Amino acid sequence: MLYVLTGEDAPGQLDVRMAVRPAHLARLEKLRDEGRLVVAGPMPAIDSPDPGPAGFFGSLVIAEFPSQAEAEAWLAADPYVANGVFARTSVRPYKKVLP
Repeated sequence: MLYVLTGEDAPGQLDVRMAVRPAHLARLEKLRDEGRLVVAGPMPAIDSPDPGPAGFFGSLVIAEFPSQAEAEAWLAADPYVANGVFARTSVRPYKKVLP
């Protein structure tokens, strides 16, 4: 089943986010290579594709996992979670309708 995984950035964590980004992307690339990733990306804190020092509100991932528990475990092991980039996270089941 598909799940929506979201993380909301903690204040003042932009430098940490950027430092651990390569490890975060490697995990997403693995999901992509396994054919399980639908979409993933950051949500800028301001209305700009490059928010600069304003940073990011958070991140969104939609991917396939065998269960919600496994999606939650995957997110819990993410470098953004482990290094305190995210103040809050959530995992919700998702049913794709379009396209």
